[in-house]
Amino acid sequence: MDQRGVRESIGSEPELLHEGPFPTLIDEWQYLPEIWDSVRRMVDEGIPPGSFILTGSRQSNNLPLHSGAGRIVRYRMRPLSLAERYPSIEKLTLKNCFAGMIPSQPQLNSDVTFSDYMLEIVKTGFPDINAAPDSVRESLIDSYIDNIATREFRAQGIALRQPEALIRWMRAYAAATGTTSSYNKILDAATPGESNKPSRKSTIAYREALSSLWLLDELPYWGEGEDFFGRLKQTSKHYLADPGLEARLLGLSARDLIRGEEKTIHDLEYGSIAGRLFESLCVMSVRTYASQIGARAYFLRNAKGTREIDLIIEKDRKLVIIEIKLGTSVSNDDVRHLNWFEGTLGSRVKEKIILTTGNRAYRRNDDVLVVPAALLG
Repeated sequence: MDQRGVRESIGSEPELLHEGPFPTLIDEWQYLPEIWDSVRRMVDEGIPPGSFILTGSRQSNNLPLHSGAGRIVRYRMRPLSLAERYPSIEKLTLKNCFAGMIPSQPQLNSDVTFSDYMLEIVKTGFPDINAAPDSVRESLIDSYIDNIATREFRAQGIALRQPEALIRWMRAYAAATGTTSSYNKILDAATPGESNKPSRKSTIAYREALSSLWLLDELPYWGEGEDFFGRLKQTSKHYLADPGLEARLLGLSARDLIRGEEKTIHDLEYGSIAGRLFESLCVMSVRTYASQIGARAYFLRNAKGTREIDLIIEKDRKLVIIEIKLGTSVSNDDVRHLNWFEGTLGSRVKEKIILTTGNRAYRRNDDVLVVPAALLG
């Protein structure tokens, strides 16, 4: 629908939608918002479920539209997960974790190396960019980011006098990946030494517009935990939609990450940048698997920062809890939060997992499942 001829044709003759064949995919439907209501009415008239797939690269803020509740199911399409990038590798599945069907000692191995994971971070999960030659990939990502600042914001009715200010804010946000830093701290980091900073109203507009473009994918906190753990950190964890965007905004190549040559743009230090980008890759992937089985993803961190669970996946009050480690060896200290959490929640915890960059899946004596990230699906 971003093609004028197609848009005008369907706009003047919406009954063309009835002709099929089905399923029919309507891309960038928000360019002709009436399509949403046309599809809704066809559902009411008895068209078979699954007849239409509506996709779009940004959310529609057209308030007169019917919500589609009970008729249209919403899914977030994330970039390619690790399971999709390595489809031939046999995997332990999140579904089987909830069902208690993971072997006591899984016999699975992965040939995906630490260097491979670092390369997957910078390649992005956007299919065309992921498959592009190394020589042009950075230019494609730069063009993508520039397009956001110079065109996509304008398309949403937001005028940017200084597009570079938005890119600086995105760069600071990328540096805060995997943290709960305040937006004021992110703004200060993006504009060091500047007296004429964007207003709070402007930064709120940045966040809302980036969210509507599906470019922010913040991880909510597990609020239910207040009943068990006292005061929690109640700020979402910051992630962009793809760790490749985060790496590029920070000027980091796969070689930088492999060598540990990390470049920082301010003092938001919560562990290594490489570790947090690997966490971002794993979080994006696991959230994809969770949505496939109707589960939801959260994190937990107490207010003092002394207890944290990177991922809590919840389905029907059952829980799978996950820690993420950039490394191959796992110590007792690495799993202490998982065991602490299970000690409080008991039988609701169906599996404790630590994702690594190793090459073998195994179960520790404390029942923690150690899984190379590419072996979870």
